[in-house]
Amino acid sequence: MFTFYDPQYASNMAEGVDTAFLIIFGISFFFLIGITAVMIWFIIRYHHKRHPKAVQIKESFALEVTWTVIPTILVMIMFYYGYIAFSPMRDIPADAMVVKTVAKMWSWEFEYPGNKLSTELILPINEPVVLEMTSLDVVHSLFISAFRVKEDVVPGTTHYMWFIPERLGNYEILCTEYCGLRHSFMESVARVVPREEFDVWLASVPEATNMDEGLIIMRQNACSGCHSMDGTKLVGPSFQGIYGKAETVLIDGTPAEIVVDSAYLYRAIVDPDYEIVEGYNKGLMKTYKGVIPEEDIQTIIKFLMTLQKE
Repeated sequence: MFTFYDPQYASNMAEGVDTAFLIIFGISFFFLIGITAVMIWFIIRYHHKRHPKAVQIKESFALEVTWTVIPTILVMIMFYYGYIAFSPMRDIPADAMVVKTVAKMWSWEFEYPGNKLSTELILPINEPVVLEMTSLDVVHSLFISAFRVKEDVVPGTTHYMWFIPERLGNYEILCTEYCGLRHSFMESVARVVPREEFDVWLASVPEATNMDEGLIIMRQNACSGCHSMDGTKLVGPSFQGIYGKAETVLIDGTPAEIVVDSAYLYRAIVDPDYEIVEGYNKGLMKTYKGVIPEEDIQTIIKFLMTLQKE
């Protein structure tokens, strides 16, 4: 079960963020009520039936000083508490565990020391962790609401966030930057566990170098975000048992029966809009010609040929 807002903070960042939010919210709420009340009072007090002839009020030095000084003080208060909450987020401890985080349409991938990959963020409690984040395609934004941390993930750059998870449990990870058709499905989970349990889990995760090279290349190019390997229908056809499978495709809108072979798989990678599998949409997949080297494309095809039906 996911844990959402809880006054017992789930990370060391949460209390500062909540304090800044509540102060800004309180000031905004006070002025919303206050200004609305003053507007209503003005409408009643200066209604044209009471004051048929308008009178211009000007040159009130006290009023001008008041509406300049008070907002300035309030803005500085909000800035102070915002800075107090933000400043620790940029001060990464030297002993923080580094987890490389890759965002791609539409999933998260976490790489731990030792070249170990996971689709979930598993964390030891009360130990600092820094996420080094990059995107393979478009702008994403990693948000863990229970930890009160959020950071944009931009292609071509590496952004980071750090925190100390302080409560055991499962916490939802979301993308808060619209990134395409399956943006709302781009979720994962942060699991905070005792150190002993974390060590056992990490030891059980195979090194990425032990995976099939074709699978590694596909992960690096975000193929799993649109194509499942278990038969689940996503944005594109599932890779499960794809080689040798009979498919109906549309070529310039005309249906045609084909059997998936290595030539078809190659065309699907370099010219994905040429043959669209019936039931799927055109224009969703970009061409990987010139993006993935030719030898890597052949490695992917060889891997896909090994995937059998369940």
